[in-house]
Amino acid sequence: MRTANLLVLTTLAAAVPTAFADEEAATSNAFEIEAAYTGAVWSNKGGLADGERYLDNLGLSVTADLERLTGWRGATSHASILYNNGSSLSELTGDSLVVSNIEAGVEALRLYEAWIEAPVSPSSTLKVGLYDLNSEFDVLESSALFIGSAHGIGMDIAQTGENGPSIFPITGFAARLDFNVSENLTFRVAVLEGVPGDPDDPASTVIDFDGDEGTLLVGEFALDTDRSRVLLGAWGYSEEFDRFDGRGTAPSSGIYLRGERLLSEQDFGDVRGFARLGLATGDVNPYNALVSGGLTLETAESGSLGIAVAYAGVSDRYRGANISSAAGETVIELTYAYALTDWLELQPNLQFISNPSADRSIDDALAVGLRFTVSPKFSPFGG
Repeated sequence: MRTANLLVLTTLAAAVPTAFADEEAATSNAFEIEAAYTGAVWSNKGGLADGERYLDNLGLSVTADLERLTGWRGATSHASILYNNGSSLSELTGDSLVVSNIEAGVEALRLYEAWIEAPVSPSSTLKVGLYDLNSEFDVLESSALFIGSAHGIGMDIAQTGENGPSIFPITGFAARLDFNVSENLTFRVAVLEGVPGDPDDPASTVIDFDGDEGTLLVGEFALDTDRSRVLLGAWGYSEEFDRFDGRGTAPSSGIYLRGERLLSEQDFGDVRGFARLGLATGDVNPYNALVSGGLTLETAESGSLGIAVAYAGVSDRYRGANISSAAGETVIELTYAYALTDWLELQPNLQFISNPSADRSIDDALAVGLRFTVSPKFSPFGG
């Protein structure tokens, strides 16, 4: 069954909260609306070509408290849309790790997420619908400062599948179960479409329940303390993929270990460190290892300074089939984010890319950018 879900999932997210709300509930603060526009001007030297690019990302989301609207205890619905202009910085830098985490590759206005979440026991919740895997899995607060995609979900996962996993900018249908094992330990597991969207139409939002495309299964333990957070995750596809050596097919799976810690609390700000190691099967994935880490300083003047490095190592199988391949790609990022007001943030950024796409024929690249984010605060439903 193949369905363009702009109508179906919008109905899923919106019909329930509106069908049963009385006039009093509709005017209460049962809805949370968020909007943000992010734009970035980039200049690149080296890589595939010198040049400039402007990238943007416009997002609008609505979250509804279904308990307040309908009496469904603990339930929430959420829907969001995204617009991206489709401009590509990577066509200049030639990198694989992707310098900008708002680069979408194609111009599109798309339904991004549309799900319902509800408790299934006192210690667990179930979320079903159009879902961004990286909204809950493989997430650290400190690494979110960085613009480079390498410090979002790891390349070991992001490179996989026929059309990528269900992450920005293309999401798919999923079911996620969250379980609180103890006060500090959470286990979550998700089953997702093996091929989100439509590989032949990357600007569309599509759900395809064709069993031939298989599924992606992801599980993660998250341990939180007052000063640290540790993640241990594993993932795998039900379908197999063509091997680089031409000897049939092989599974695609991997594991990751990730953590962050508050290192120091000073009058001038808090210092945090983070690190990540991810591994993926090298028979079918170009990169079989990702190592990354960094330091951030959250200053007392509404600013955050950070430096980070990421290395993606190329698998032996891929190098055997591509004689021009280097051992890997390395990206060093320096950034500073400053909140001018409660609705406007500026973020200058510098990234040096060594061995872009692990291709010896591509020169090293230096990308310099200035990002701004406008996020107005409003409450149209009152309350």
